[in-house]
Order: sequence, then C-alpha cells, then structure tokens
Amino acid sequence: MSCQKCSEKFILKNDKGVIFIISEVEELLKKSTSFLQKLSIDYSNKNGLLVINVTNVKAFFSENINRFKEYFNELERENIKIFTADDENSFNYLTVLKAKTLQKYINLFDDQDFFDVVNNESLTVHFQPIIDIHTDKIYGYETLARGVNEDGSLMYPDILFEKSKRNDYNFKLDRLCRESALKTAATKKVHQKVFINFIPTSIYDPEFCLNSTVKWAKQLEFDPSQIVFEVVETELVKDQVHLKKILEYYRSKGFKIALDDVGEGYSSLNMIIELRPDIIKIDRNIISGIDQNELKQSVYKALFNLARENGITVLAEGIETINELKMIKNIGVDLAQGYYFAKPASEPIRKI
Repeated sequence: MSCQKCSEKFILKNDKGVIFIISEVEELLKKSTSFLQKLSIDYSNKNGLLVINVTNVKAFFSENINRFKEYFNELERENIKIFTADDENSFNYLTVLKAKTLQKYINLFDDQDFFDVVNNESLTVHFQPIIDIHTDKIYGYETLARGVNEDGSLMYPDILFEKSKRNDYNFKLDRLCRESALKTAATKKVHQKVFINFIPTSIYDPEFCLNSTVKWAKQLEFDPSQIVFEVVETELVKDQVHLKKILEYYRSKGFKIALDDVGEGYSSLNMIIELRPDIIKIDRNIISGIDQNELKQSVYKALFNLARENGITVLAEGIETINELKMIKNIGVDLAQGYYFAKPASEPIRKI
C-alpha cells in the first residue's frame, strides 16, 4: 500500500484528453480566458471551470508551454491550476486535490531529465567510507544517491534534490533513495554499517511512509543495528515532536540514528538535546581549516564534550588534510569521513 505522493508519475498522455484550468483568483481566470482566445484555442467555460478538449495532451503543452511562460508571470503561474483527464466527466472534488499548478507543468518540460530519472527509478548509489579512528578500519559507508541520465551521465544530489523540491517530489525521491541504498549495499555485500540519509519533511506518518524501507531491510536480511539513518536538513524541521516520532519508529525497529551537519544550523545544540542521536556528524564547515582556526577548535571541543558526556558517538566529516585529522584526533573523535580517506565511489573501498 502506498500514497499518491510516493507512487505518482507526473507524465502527459500522448493521446486525446481533456484539460481543465481552475483558479481561486477570478482575475486569473479572466486572463486565462484571454490567453486561450488570443491563441484561438477552443474551450468552454463551465461555471468558472475552463475546459479544453484536445487530440493530444502532450502535444498541446509542448506547443504552448513557452507561450504560457511569456504570458503569465511566476506568481500567476503558481495560482493557476491544471488537471488533465480522459473525458469531461472525470472532473470531481478529488481532481481539485490532484490538480497541479501551471508552473509544475512548465517544470515538467524544463526538468524533463529529472522526471525521467525519478519516474524510471534510474538511480545509482555511491559509497564513501567512514573510518573508526580507534582501529583505523572501515566502520561503515555513507550511501549517496545519483540520478542516471539517458546518456549515462550522472545527476548529482544538489541538482537532484533541488529539482525534486520545486516539483514536490521529495516524498517519492526520498523513498527511492532509501530503498536503492539498501538494495545496492546488499548487492555489493557491504557488511559494515550503512548510513542512509533521509529528509524528515518527506515523511508524514512513519509507520505508513517507512513501511517499505523496513520491509526491504528485512527482506535483504540486514541486521537493523547495522543501518544508521541520518537526519538531514535539520534546520528546516519546524515540528520537533513529529521528528521525534519518526526517530522513535526507527529505533523501535532496531535502527541507529545520526544527526547530520551538526554545528551548521542554529538549532543543532537543541536538536542534540531533544533527539539524543546515537551519532552526531560535525559539519565540514567546522572541520575545514580547523588546524588554523582557534574558534573552530573551541566549537568542535564543545560539541565533542557534550556528546562524550551523553554517550553519543562523534563523527567528523569533510576531512581533507592530514593537519585537520591531527587536530581533531588531538581534541577527540570516534569516527572520520572525507576526501582525505576516499571520495564517494560506485564500488565500496574495502580497505584504507
């Protein structure tokens, strides 16, 4: 069982259909009417609902998408909604909920590479090793998703999630990334801990939204204690009660919890106190050049002491030089990650 947010494919039919245009703003309906009249597009107005019958839905948008962009400004495009269906009788109150903004339809063309990646589930996973400083062995791997374009080139996370966010696809993409990480780690026979990022704002009900992730972990015979879920974008989480509910669900299944980018967001210290993660990952902005910056050393030392006093493991990420490594070792650290050891790679590095 899944929700529309996690399973939808936003595509346009290459066939005949009906296009409905709606808006809560009366002036925008009038402007939409003028737009259709200007282009000599046949339509009917049914109590403020503009209805257009077309012989090919995809061709209609393909031919007119640039005209939409020129005629309506960005604010207007966000307040005009469109729904496509097979026939006029398909429109009901549910279609109002499923209708997408005109801007989303424009994005469908501008971000076609993104939609191809997600709708076809064309993801690959790279692994970056995490080192146990006490043993100098690989403790685990952070899994990092990349989209695979049709030409074989990669779409990196910053672009992937930027396009996902503006198209309201984080629910689906986040689930795909979690599941791809588990499947790929199993295929690559990774026996160390597997760190998997997740966006808490893409989960509205943990038992429902995370069911498939738990299912795959069991099916692939992972020991839950070997999987660490990293909370990312913590500074965007307004509802800490909801986030704690998500983490409690993960913990009830035996998984570990890491808090990412600690020291970057203004609420990091509060997050540590409230969430009590198993691991904190100290942000690379603090680690970078720490050997030459006494203020960064003080901040790192405070975070390390707070974690140590509360039984939390400290992971320093973004280490790029031997001097940075020496400094954090001198202050104190449990785990380390960064280009100094290895860059993310499609094949997990087995030994440092």
